[in-house]
Amino acid sequence: MAHPSMLGFQDAASPVMEELIHFHDHALMIVIMVSTLVFYMIVTTVSTQLTNKYIIDSQEIEVVWTILPAGILILIALPSLNILYLMDEIDDPHLTIKAVGHQWYWSYEYTDYEDLGFDAYMVPTQDLLPGQFRLLETDHRVVVPMETPIRVMVSAEDVLHSWAVPALGVKLDAVPGRLNQTAFITGRPGLFYGQCSEICGANHSFMPIVVEAVPLKHFEDWSSLMLEDASL
Repeated sequence: MAHPSMLGFQDAASPVMEELIHFHDHALMIVIMVSTLVFYMIVTTVSTQLTNKYIIDSQEIEVVWTILPAGILILIALPSLNILYLMDEIDDPHLTIKAVGHQWYWSYEYTDYEDLGFDAYMVPTQDLLPGQFRLLETDHRVVVPMETPIRVMVSAEDVLHSWAVPALGVKLDAVPGRLNQTAFITGRPGLFYGQCSEICGANHSFMPIVVEAVPLKHFEDWSSLMLEDASL
């Protein structure tokens, strides 16, 4: 998860987030090279007293500074489009979770089960246990099996919200009256924290998201326990 003075991304926990980090590094290297070239040209132009008459009017240079930026844009656009389509791909999900945003908490439904759902509220500071994070811990976690395609369907009941978990590379707007969907796969077990990323009112900062990825056997045990509690 994020920590103070952190300059990079959180450690990727899904294949999509790994691709996003690789693309960020790829684009950043291009930006550094272009910035270095432009800075060198500015310094050279300001500091030199010489004038080359072939540079004042040169068709070759005009061709180069037209084609070169176009090639750089293509080097950025092609990987970007590849990731864009990858993020929109939802192929045979093994589990579907419906997340509904409210002012100011999230409610979840495991639609593959008959009666498995809960509301997730932020744990107040005075109720936190040792090791839990202030403003990020919830009383119910979204438990998912690791290495399994998960589909998340997101909507809202009142105002605009946004379901975002940075480590999973997921950020999806929750719009009242509309059902948006995305998918992710967790590559390792762990706790992944997120927050509502759309300003939704006075307590916008107090509706966190906690995704807990566990092995399939542990998920089956958890779901059985939750169903037993719901039937009582």
